[in-house]
Amino acid sequence: MKKKILLSFFILLSSLLQGIYGKSHADVPTWKAGVAATVITPREPMWMGGYSSRTTPTERKVHDLWAKALYLEDARKRGSLIITCDLVGLSKTVSNRIKDELFKKTGLSKAQIILNCSHTHSGPVTSGNLINIYPIDSENLAVVDQYTEQLCKQLVALAVKAKQNAEPAKVFSQNGTVRFQVNRRKNMESELTNLTELKGPNDYSVPVLKVEDKQGNIKAIVFGYACHPTVLNGYEWCGDYPGFAQVELEKLYPGATALFFQGAGADQNPLPRRSIPLAKQYGKELAAAVEQIISEPMRELQPRLETAYSEIPLEMENPPGEAELERLKKEYTIDYYIRWAESMLVKLRRGEKLPSAYPYPVQVWQLGDQTIVALGGELMISYALRLKELLGEDIFVMGYSNDVTGYIPSDAELATKWGEEIESSHFEFDLPAKWKPGLEKKIIDEVVNLVNQTSMQTTKSGFSVKTDVAY
Repeated sequence: MKKKILLSFFILLSSLLQGIYGKSHADVPTWKAGVAATVITPREPMWMGGYSSRTTPTERKVHDLWAKALYLEDARKRGSLIITCDLVGLSKTVSNRIKDELFKKTGLSKAQIILNCSHTHSGPVTSGNLINIYPIDSENLAVVDQYTEQLCKQLVALAVKAKQNAEPAKVFSQNGTVRFQVNRRKNMESELTNLTELKGPNDYSVPVLKVEDKQGNIKAIVFGYACHPTVLNGYEWCGDYPGFAQVELEKLYPGATALFFQGAGADQNPLPRRSIPLAKQYGKELAAAVEQIISEPMRELQPRLETAYSEIPLEMENPPGEAELERLKKEYTIDYYIRWAESMLVKLRRGEKLPSAYPYPVQVWQLGDQTIVALGGELMISYALRLKELLGEDIFVMGYSNDVTGYIPSDAELATKWGEEIESSHFEFDLPAKWKPGLEKKIIDEVVNLVNQTSMQTTKSGFSVKTDVAY
């Protein structure tokens, strides 16, 4: 009898304490996380993406190419997906197709899905991306379209699987540093060995998300860097330095999936370069930076998710007419300039009107108090620096997200009228003309607008995010 009385007393005491000090451990709000990965290495000879100098398809490989997905769901059952790919890029058409299909299968909107490409120049061409720069005949173009068709199905299935794999988890974030990126417009590659001082701007940040299961095992490592994966330029499939970094991290942390995202690395190169040992070296350096971050205390993120997405019109200069295109086609001596002129002529003769603006994707996530900004195109490093000046050094900035179309320079860079990023980007990405000045303010203003939207939602729920920013 006394035992029953004591047991009843302790149960009552436990209930009272729970009421005073909060919920039981089992009831504490938590994230859910699911991971999945799939090989996307082409199964037949195919044209490689990234360089106009290549002359034939390939089927050889250094290692497999991968697509990986991380699904995160907060305590209110709001979900999100990060999908990373060892690809040079995805066009808006392909990206929209994947996201539309995922909405049907998962209910996740464009705001809740980030599609990021590593921009490796040792991966396959995909439909509609950088298509003018390759001398591809109709037979090889059909192979590209077939591959892209299969890729879309793979990415959708991958994301669905990641969502199905979701289980309770903790999420942590932190920034580290590694220094092999070199500003390719301010330092001549041919003079690198003689330089005693490298000129910037640069952003050496290594942003990292760590996801642990309820036993404390590392389930996923999401990490980024802002640097072109152009160590290699041969004829073998390879993830370049991001691929080697992912391989290294998955060796260091058995059972974990490592996902790499590309930052604002449009004007940053790994130098020196052009050998597999160098690609491995940079991969190991990046993996070591991530390991250092993971080995030290990281900031745990509250299970609260807010997402926002918009598309803003970036204006272009007046597109050329048919007569001007015919003239330019005769005057140009660079092959892909000529292919661009031919492409524009085909559109005009089909009765299409060449657009004067492009719908540019801007996306913001708040994971607890961690801000993630995902922007489309080949984003210049100046955007990461400006956004960190406005929003804080700890934010994560992704370029090459959702739609890789054109270099995205600042207005100051646009005014220089020098370099591939300014002069020939529209030829490469099949745009009718160069960007007009003013794009930088539009992009930054929209990022701040979305940050304020998501931060206000987060703050209402008791989590604090800095919102007192202005352009």
